[in-house]
Amino acid sequence: MLNAEQCWDAVTSRDSSADGAFVYAVRTTGVFCRPGCASRPALRQNVSFYATPEAAETAGFRACKRCRPGAGSLADRHVAAVRRACALIRARDALPSLAELAGAGGISRFHFHRVFKEITGTTPRDWGKAYRLGRFGDRLDEGIPVAEAVYAAGFGASSRAYEAAPSGLGMTPGARRRGGRGETIRYTIVPTPLGQALVAATTRGICMTALGDDSASLEAELRQRFPAASLVVADAVLAQWAEQVVAFITRPGVQPELPLDISGTAFQAMVWRALQKIPPGETATYGAIAAALGRPKSVRAVAQACASNKLALLVPCHRVVRGDGDLAGYRWGIERKRALIARERDAAGARFGTDEAAE
Repeated sequence: MLNAEQCWDAVTSRDSSADGAFVYAVRTTGVFCRPGCASRPALRQNVSFYATPEAAETAGFRACKRCRPGAGSLADRHVAAVRRACALIRARDALPSLAELAGAGGISRFHFHRVFKEITGTTPRDWGKAYRLGRFGDRLDEGIPVAEAVYAAGFGASSRAYEAAPSGLGMTPGARRRGGRGETIRYTIVPTPLGQALVAATTRGICMTALGDDSASLEAELRQRFPAASLVVADAVLAQWAEQVVAFITRPGVQPELPLDISGTAFQAMVWRALQKIPPGETATYGAIAAALGRPKSVRAVAQACASNKLALLVPCHRVVRGDGDLAGYRWGIERKRALIARERDAAGARFGTDEAAE
């Protein structure tokens, strides 16, 4: 049974969180709406409530054309709109205009831009660039010549590909194709409470962090990642960055703000950005990450992106768990994942206790 008083409160406050819980119908207009509909307020005596759109239609009311109460929740419609827009970007060599993307999503241009960024964490243009760079990197990894890979990925000119490559591929296109040949990567290995930590960087920023039991295995992992690069011992700047990484383990709190040189596919980049938004002391499920990216069926792909993460701690894949709360796997050991989550929760609890006491 619906509580009419609570329903009316939701309608008068236009509470969109109640969308899907019930609909309300207005006798004078013959229309039924979602609680969060922005339509003109109705008088209470003219309003009735129904548990489902079907019940309102059976009673003789028609659906509001503004809020479309029979078309799923607003959040579902937004996710579907972003999904259609992403499909259009993937299908085109050139990035579609904002008007085209909004049209594919079925919402206004202004709202589409905001909704897209809320769900994916980036703008349509940046998402398109990341996707194109992902295709470019895949072609290079397959051994396709750079010039051919440029056009196969949808870049109109090689200059645009080279301009975007350093931030998206982690190195120049030629170096990516050669396994890092020509790149100089500085690295250091330092002790932490959770074993040894490797921190490696190009001139653009940190390209890899890893946790392990000994230096030899970490150096082997670095060599496997960049088989043709020149590896040199860290300089003073990298040593300072390494200290910040260690400090984050010993005193979890605010995420270190260090320059990163991340390379991956477009989808991996989106997942990694989503991971960086999970606050220390909290966890998220693979399903929640997939839903937030507008791809709720891509739970396995999210898990694979987490497994492909090369930046331990800085891209906090240890904060992602399965839907049943199980920790699942972790590239650097399940016990380290458990310890990291416990340390962050303890630190977050201590901060909360301090703030509460201050109040």
